[in-house]
Amino acid sequence: MFLIDNQSRLAVYEQIVSQVERFILTGVFKADDALPSVRSLSLDLAVNPNTIQKAYTDIERRGITYTVKGKGSFVAAQARDIIAAERMSELEVIKNASRELSLAGIDISLAYSAVDKGYGKKGDEDL
Repeated sequence: MFLIDNQSRLAVYEQIVSQVERFILTGVFKADDALPSVRSLSLDLAVNPNTIQKAYTDIERRGITYTVKGKGSFVAAQARDIIAAERMSELEVIKNASRELSLAGIDISLAYSAVDKGYGKKGDEDL
């Protein structure tokens, strides 16, 4: 389920956070589902348990998960909404990238096609 890319520029704990978020957004983890224990995930990924704990602490601090003492970490009911709200800031990145594409003379249909691909729709396969 979880995969660590040792060649990635992202720190291992950031990769774990990102994957937990993606699993929540795609419905792999639903509200009140238990996350793998720190110990089991540490063994599965051959990663220091402190790294796993750092990732779990980060997502709990943001309200995406909650901890039940002696039971583990669980997905919060509002997790999807929190992640979606945090992603709204990425619209500014898209706006700025669009401006740069426009200045470079890139046709708007190619930009639309790229966005469609990101949303899983059919677009221009040449991109």
